[in-house]
Amino acid sequence: MLTGFKNFLLRGSLVDLAVAVIIGTAFGTVVTAFTALLLAQIPTSNDIFVGAKEGTFGYFFNALVAFLLLAAVVYFFVVLPYTKAKEKWFPSAPPGTPEDTMLLREIRDLLVAQAAAEKAEPEGEHKA
Repeated sequence: MLTGFKNFLLRGSLVDLAVAVIIGTAFGTVVTAFTALLLAQIPTSNDIFVGAKEGTFGYFFNALVAFLLLAAVVYFFVVLPYTKAKEKWFPSAPPGTPEDTMLLREIRDLLVAQAAAEKAEPEGEHKA
């Protein structure tokens, strides 16, 4: 029962989806703050009569720092432990020999066998 749960948790798609949702939500906050910053710079009729407006750089800076902190927390407390656990419990198979290398080895072996067969033949007899 626990093995099935462990396999479910260590599936790559589940963790990737969770990280994407967390980072996407945090990035949405940064985009909202940046848009508010840009829109706050557009002069309005109220600015003419009242005077200077309040800066919104603090809100954008706060959202940016919160995003960076959240990204660091997600990486160090979700992604990194997940990667280490996956390597520990599900070691990846060593990479196999590429197909082109296997074909070259077969050609080499056939040439060696052909050369050995030619050496074994008497000199007077040649196949046509």
